[in-house]
Amino acid sequence: MAKVVAVVNQKGGVGKTTTAVNLAASLAYYGKKILLIDADAQGNATTALGVDPGEGATVFDLLIDDLPITDAICGATTPGLFLAPGGVSLAGADLALAERENRALCLRRSIFPVYEEYDFILIDCPPSLGLLTINALAASHSLLIPCQCEFFSLEGLVQLTRTVEQVQSHYHPALTIEGIVLTMVTRRLKLTRQVEEEIAKHFPGKLFETKIPRNVRLSEAPSYGKPALAYDRHAKGSRAYLKLAKELLERTQPPDPALYAEQAPYGGETDDVSHETIPDQAPEATPEPEGGEEECQNEED
Repeated sequence: MAKVVAVVNQKGGVGKTTTAVNLAASLAYYGKKILLIDADAQGNATTALGVDPGEGATVFDLLIDDLPITDAICGATTPGLFLAPGGVSLAGADLALAERENRALCLRRSIFPVYEEYDFILIDCPPSLGLLTINALAASHSLLIPCQCEFFSLEGLVQLTRTVEQVQSHYHPALTIEGIVLTMVTRRLKLTRQVEEEIAKHFPGKLFETKIPRNVRLSEAPSYGKPALAYDRHAKGSRAYLKLAKELLERTQPPDPALYAEQAPYGGETDDVSHETIPDQAPEATPEPEGGEEECQNEED
């Protein structure tokens, strides 16, 4: 039974896709079977895993044409990691979804046939609060929010929580915030500490201890079609995401079985939401990279 987690932040440039890709790869490193769903029209998570978003079926085909998800899933270079590709066709998904009944439940319905085949299903959401994001939230047990250390990001968190409340009200009362992870952290800046304190005050218990540093290897890896862990597993960014994956495994709660107890309906009332298992050890064949935990906080590579 999979834990479905939406990686979401409607503000662009906060490390959302970087987090989705590298967290997925890190969870696979710890022996978990992972499906990453790229629900973003930019298709960056798809290209970051070495898959051409212009070839084959995409998430758009699942949502609009009811294509079985098994016809879209492809393997990645990382063992245990699988991908449902995104791409430019998703740019028209909000408009196409608006014409469908139960439009917020299309992604949940697509996931249903493979729900029990994975340990985690991560959804890389678009940087917006449109119907694609609402579909991702309605299909998820929880959401993980990457947040850059800027005050604009704090404003975005307020907007996002309002959307979460709408989804809870209409589709999924048990939807929770899994946690907030600070990204592109530069420890020497006073602003970093201020933002961290504000998030901890307004979202008590939700801030991950792991901080993702600015790291050139995280930026380079997608151009090679690899997660950072496969590109340079000793880089500070790679070790930080391994630490985040381990923290997620330690703190996550078992998924609510009621969410996927039955397949989401195809027909029904019009939607009202606005458009706005801890591993014993890492696999012995791939020992955890060397380096102390404190090094993950440095911003240099």
